[in-house]
Amino acid sequence: GYEIAEQMGWRLPDAILYPTGGGVGIIGIYKALLEMEALGWIRRPFPRLVAVQAAGCAPIVRAFHEGKDRAEFWQGAATVAGGLRVPKPLGDFLVLEAIRATGGTAVAVTDQEILAGIREAGRAEGVFLCPEGAALVAAARRLRQEGFLRREDRVVLLNTGTGLKYPEAVPVDLPVLDPEDDLPEVDHLGAGLSEAGRRQAPRPEATPPDAGRH
Repeated sequence: GYEIAEQMGWRLPDAILYPTGGGVGIIGIYKALLEMEALGWIRRPFPRLVAVQAAGCAPIVRAFHEGKDRAEFWQGAATVAGGLRVPKPLGDFLVLEAIRATGGTAVAVTDQEILAGIREAGRAEGVFLCPEGAALVAAARRLRQEGFLRREDRVVLLNTGTGLKYPEAVPVDLPVLDPEDDLPEVDHLGAGLSEAGRRQAPRPEATPPDAGRH
């Protein structure tokens, strides 16, 4: 919360989307907002806090939309996003309080939407998001379509990890090249290789130019 306010020049965003497993992220952000308000550093309205979960494990989303103060254990939790696979968040009541107090909401997205978010972020921004972070891309699109987010809103999506920890999330059929093979071009993340885009790679010199001079 402090870092967001400082990095945005103390002009708070309109909404903050956070991938919510155990819930400590949203709890911490809301706590920071309350502390900064008490210090006189910021004023209300606070950013709307949005808890994003996977459809295969969404106890917070279910509790929020059912108007409950605590979440119930989610049976058979399953999702590609390991950080969201938390059937019963310990701080569920605090997460729900933060969401409601800021006028936020809770959204669940499918694994298919999460994987699509990984590919979209790779193509558009050149970043390899973890599945938890990619869930925010899908959630933001849906909230925009539903009117919860407006075109002019300043929205923060908090990616919590690198996709390098989840290499199986984006299967890419890459060939094993021999040293004399040409390098193929990659169309985009997860799209495989383009035969039409092959280019001749420069041959490395057998000996570095400055070898033996020092």
